[in-house]
Amino acid sequence: MEPAGIEPEPERCPSAQEPPGSPAPPAEEPEPERSEAAPQPQQEAEGVPLPAPLAQGRRPSGPGSKGQAKRGGAGKGGRGKRGSTRRAGEEGGRPARRAHVTVDSSKAKTSLEALKISLRQLRWKEFPFGRRLPCDIYWHGVSFHDNDIFSGQVNKFPGMTEMVRKITLSRAVRTMQDLFPEEYNFYPHSWILPEEFPLFVAEVRMMKESDPPWKPTFIVKPDGGCQGDGIYLIKDPSDIRLAGNLQSRPAVVQEYISKPLLIDKLKFDIRLYVLLKSLEPLEIYIAKDGLSRFCTEPYQEPTLKNLHQVFMHLTNYSLNIHSGNFIHSDNVNTGSKRTFSSVLYRLSSKGVDIKKLWSDIISLVIKTVIALTPELKVYYQSDIPAGKPGPTCFQILGFDILLMKNLKPVLLEVNANPSMRIEHEQELSPGVFENVPSPVDEEIKVAVIRDTLRLMEPHKKKKKDNQYQLSENASDTKDDLLEPGSTDQLEHDISKNPEASLPSLCLKQVFPKYAKQFNYLRLVDRMAALFIRFLGVKGTMKLGPTGFRTFIRNCRLSNSNFSMASVDILYIDITRRWNSMGLDQRESGMCLQAFVEAFFCLAQRRYKSFPLHEQVASLIDFCEYHLAILDEKRLVCSRGITERRATLVTCQPDGLHLTPATHAPLLNRMTAANKFTDYRNHRS
Repeated sequence: MEPAGIEPEPERCPSAQEPPGSPAPPAEEPEPERSEAAPQPQQEAEGVPLPAPLAQGRRPSGPGSKGQAKRGGAGKGGRGKRGSTRRAGEEGGRPARRAHVTVDSSKAKTSLEALKISLRQLRWKEFPFGRRLPCDIYWHGVSFHDNDIFSGQVNKFPGMTEMVRKITLSRAVRTMQDLFPEEYNFYPHSWILPEEFPLFVAEVRMMKESDPPWKPTFIVKPDGGCQGDGIYLIKDPSDIRLAGNLQSRPAVVQEYISKPLLIDKLKFDIRLYVLLKSLEPLEIYIAKDGLSRFCTEPYQEPTLKNLHQVFMHLTNYSLNIHSGNFIHSDNVNTGSKRTFSSVLYRLSSKGVDIKKLWSDIISLVIKTVIALTPELKVYYQSDIPAGKPGPTCFQILGFDILLMKNLKPVLLEVNANPSMRIEHEQELSPGVFENVPSPVDEEIKVAVIRDTLRLMEPHKKKKKDNQYQLSENASDTKDDLLEPGSTDQLEHDISKNPEASLPSLCLKQVFPKYAKQFNYLRLVDRMAALFIRFLGVKGTMKLGPTGFRTFIRNCRLSNSNFSMASVDILYIDITRRWNSMGLDQRESGMCLQAFVEAFFCLAQRRYKSFPLHEQVASLIDFCEYHLAILDEKRLVCSRGITERRATLVTCQPDGLHLTPATHAPLLNRMTAANKFTDYRNHRS
C-alpha cells in the first residue's frame, strides 16, 4: 500500500468545491509577457526535469510571422489587437509579443467539442482542417498513427492502445505481481483465455477443494472489447462460452468483486483521468476530480438468477444509458453520472478518511503506470528511434476504478482513448435523436483537456522560484483578492496573460513528486533498458539470437555451469513459447515479455536463496555494473587513441593500463567492483 506521507492536501477544483483530502494541483501563476529579444525556456515544475524538446524556448521567426501576431491579447481568429489590449504600465511604449500556440485538431474526432472550448479559453490558434506548416500540438482521437508527424507534440504515445488491451495489461501487472505481490494486490486474479483455460479450471477446482464454502463469481472480458461489449458473468469455468469465437477473440477472465461499495443501493465505478506527460523522465499527473458512473438497478450479490442483469452488475455508461432507469442530471450531485467529488462529499459526511482513500488511489495509479512504461518505451524507440526527428508525446488515460465495501480501490481497466464527449443523445421521438449538452461531462473533461494543454504549452517561460511561491500562496488565500487595489492588479494580470483568468490547474503531479516511495518498483523498467540496448537495429521490437548472446557475453553471465549452448537453448525455448501465443508475428525474435521471463530464469539460477525481487535486482545491478565498465573501457580507449595514445592509455587484449591521476573515476569504479564482489560473496 501507499507509504506514509502521501496525503494530498485539499484544494478547490474549477467550478466545484473539492472535498477534504482531494489531491491539490501544483500552483499556477500568471505568465509574464514574452519578450522578442530574450526568449526563455519553459518553466520546470517543482522537482520535474523537462524533456529536451520542451526545455527550449521559441524565438519569433520574423516580421509578420504567426508567432508575432499577438500583442498583449488575442482577438477573434487569433489576430493581434492594439490600443485597449496594450499592456498596462508598459514602459518604452512598445508591448511585448506573445507567440501563438498552434493546434491541429483535424483528427480529434469525438473529443473535438471539448478541445474547441479549451482552445477558446486558452486563446490558442486552432487548425480544424490541418495545416501545411508544422503545428505546435497535434490532437489525435484514436492513436499516434492518425497522422504522420515529424515535429511538435502529439497527444498519443505509440503502442499505448496495444499496451492497455486487457490481455497485455494483465500480463504487465502479473509480472509486477510476481515481483511485488503485496504492492500489486489491487488487480483481480486473472487468467488469459484460451491459452490458460486448463490452468483456470485446475486452480478453481483446487481452491474450491481447499475452501468448500467458497462460491466465486468470475467476469469474462474480451481482449479487444470496449463499452461493455461481450462482457458476461459466470459461476463456474464450464460456463465459459468456448464454442466458436474464443480462439478468434481471446479474453481475460477475472474474479468478480462481489462486495462493492454502494451508494443509494447502487453499484458504481470511478473514471479518473491521468496525464502521462513524459516517459523519460517519467511524469504523471492525476485529475483532482473525475466521474462516478452508476448502475441503474439496485445491486444484489451474484446468483444464478441475476447473473445476466447487466444494469445491476456492469457500470459501463454505454450499457446503462439504454436502461429505462437511467437519469440524465443537470447537476453534478445526482443522476446516473456524477462527479467523483460529489461521491467523496457523501463519504466524508459518513466519517470516511478521504485522505487515505486518495492516497490509495494515487498509489494504484503510479504502480499501474510503472507496470506499463517498460513496453511503452520499446514501442516508442521503434516508432521514434533515438537520433531521428519525431514528435514528443503525452497522453490522457482513463483509469476505471472500483471501490470495495472496505474502501480498497481495485483497478478494473485502463483506457487509452477515454471518451471526451461532452454531450449525450436524447430521443425526441421514436428513432429521432439529438445531442444534448451534459454539464457533468463538460465540467470535468474540458478542465482536463485545457489543463493538459497548459502543462504541455511549448512557449511557456521559465519562472523564478519566488514567483512560483508567491502564486502558490495567492491561490491558497482567497481573501487576498478582496483587499483594496487587488481588482486592478487582477485586471492587469489578465491583460498581460490570458492564463491569469483561468482557474488553478485541476491536474496534480504525483510522479516524480513521490518518486522516492516508488522507484524501487521500477525493476522491469531497468530490464527494458537492457533489452533496448541490445536490440541492435533501430526500430525493431524483438531481440534476435545474436543480440541475446551479446547481452549474455557483455554482462558476463555465462560460465562453466551455463555455457553459450545453454544460452541458445534458453533463448529458443522461451521465444518459441511466446511466439506460439499468437502475439505480434510481424518480426521474429524475443519480445520484451519473453526477455523478462529469461531474465527471471537467469536471476533464479545465479541467486538461488533470495526472494524473486531480490534475485532480479541483484542481477540487474550485476549487468549494469559490467556494462558500465565496458562503456568506460571503450571511452578510455577512444580517448587514448585520439589524444594521448603514447603516454596515457594502452589497450591490451587482457585489459587496461591506466595512470592514476588521469583516470581516477575508472579506478574508483574498479574499487567499487571489489566491494560489489565482496558484498555478493558475503550474501551468498
